[in-house]
Amino acid sequence: MNDVSNLFSLEGKVALVTGAAYGIGFAIATALAEAGARIAFNCRSREHMDKALAEYGKLGIEAKGYLCDVTDEKQVTDMVSDINADLGVIDILVNNAGIIKRIPMTEMSAEDFRQVIDIDLNAPFIVSKAVIPGMIAKGHGKIINICSMMSELGRETVSAYASAKGGLKMLTRNIASEYGAYNIQCNGIGPGYIATPQTAPLREKQPDGSRHPFDSFIIAKTPAARWGEPGDLMGPAVFLASDASNFVNGHILYVDGGILAYIGKQP
Repeated sequence: MNDVSNLFSLEGKVALVTGAAYGIGFAIATALAEAGARIAFNCRSREHMDKALAEYGKLGIEAKGYLCDVTDEKQVTDMVSDINADLGVIDILVNNAGIIKRIPMTEMSAEDFRQVIDIDLNAPFIVSKAVIPGMIAKGHGKIINICSMMSELGRETVSAYASAKGGLKMLTRNIASEYGAYNIQCNGIGPGYIATPQTAPLREKQPDGSRHPFDSFIIAKTPAARWGEPGDLMGPAVFLASDASNFVNGHILYVDGGILAYIGKQP
């Protein structure tokens, strides 16, 4: 029988977390490191990478940063080769890098739509494709795609984001279907509304000191009656990256404070 604490250990594992310079990615990478994994992450700019390395250093984490645009297949292939040489073959991939553009659909250009799809859906395909052969050779692997409640729900102004995250949910299930026999588990985490720099505009106080209308809306729709914190995703990420989830495959774990289960208060 396995010792339960050992089930969650990531000692000796190599983890690549894309877009882990701050926010959700940084919290997840920190959690994986605390569980024993060696951390690699990418940035598109040297400035952001150096800032992130300093933040990891303050926590005593020896993360390794790589300059890479995850929408560029050649750059990704080169980065994965470098990680394999520097740290070892990747055991855990977290496809976290993403953007959102809040623009009404009829006002959104096709170029903007494509950019969101490219970063939020094509990039996870590209990076997963690059690491899967190494996982097959190693005999195991964990891929965690950062999905969203928008994998299930629609909302005004997020047509591109919802399309990408819905596609990422299905890519998650397809990777699980196609590579489960190689002992590769691919699952998703669907964060609810998390307090990060990306969502800061939605939480700004109004001139009269009242809550932003969207902030009030989210609090009312969430049984937990609060926004999530990046730290709320740390435990779920360690679970899905560890041996504790070896028979969990193609699943989206929604970490949303109960929003998807709740119809909301009667007016």
